[in-house]
Amino acid sequence: MAKKPKKAPAEGDAGEGEGPVKSKKKLIVIAAAVLLLAGGGGGFFLMKKKSAEAHPDPAAVVKVPVVFLDVREMLVNLSSEPGQDKARFAKLRIALELKDAKVEGEVKPLMPRIEDTFQVYLRELRATDLTGSAGIYRLREELLRRVNVAIHPARAEAVLFKEVVVQ
Repeated sequence: MAKKPKKAPAEGDAGEGEGPVKSKKKLIVIAAAVLLLAGGGGGFFLMKKKSAEAHPDPAAVVKVPVVFLDVREMLVNLSSEPGQDKARFAKLRIALELKDAKVEGEVKPLMPRIEDTFQVYLRELRATDLTGSAGIYRLREELLRRVNVAIHPARAEAVLFKEVVVQ
């Protein structure tokens, strides 16, 4: 079995053009793969960075203790219900939750304004306005709104009830 000698490609034959076409295809495939890997790696890096920012190290987070500022105990006569002659009273002990001691320093001089705001609002309430947990929740939200208006630009985080008695 004799081997046939290879023919040299003739001028204008398709064989001459095959070399550069195959190498261009290889080059495009390799470049696409490199771009895909680089894009995936970059995306992973960015997502990892965002994740690290969203969840900081617990040891690095320093918690500033909140401050609770007591408001004087209030005894208020409530508005009477239609057709009711008996006077109704509400006794409240409230604490304000503040962000830090700096805010406490800003709020303490404004306590008379806060107490006045609370008294004016509470005197307009009826005993039925304070019934149930929904009534107390509405009262808490309204008092928080009013205290934040009274102490602006400082801000109270929450109004906390220590005691609520309605007679």
